[in-house]
Amino acid sequence: MEERTKPKILIVDDDEHLLYLLTCAFEDEDYELRLAPGGQEALDRVCEEQPDLILLDLSMPFVSGYDVLRALKRDGKTKEIPVIIITSRDLERDILDGFELGASDYITKPFSLAHLIARVKTWLLRSVYYRKS
Repeated sequence: MEERTKPKILIVDDDEHLLYLLTCAFEDEDYELRLAPGGQEALDRVCEEQPDLILLDLSMPFVSGYDVLRALKRDGKTKEIPVIIITSRDLERDILDGFELGASDYITKPFSLAHLIARVKTWLLRSVYYRKS
């Protein structure tokens, strides 16, 4: 029987403090974490090694989270990756735009780390990661 590898999570945010916080929060979980401090870096990382789930900020310079989400959902190789948006944008239009572009979930800052971890676990259970193992 083939051994299952750890799920890979790509965390995309231009806030280095949040990247550190999320890295610490997932420290006790059995995940491989990858970090991207911007949208273009996220797209490059996805091309290098496809993650099983993406945590994505929307408000980033140069290549926004919306741009990243559009690119991911247009590509047949990445369109099934669950994307959880984590953002301070809490207007109804922002939330609807995120879901219309294909986000799996939408969490507004500030948020509960326990709540985020629970959602990540839920989406990984539903994702292609577990179906391919």
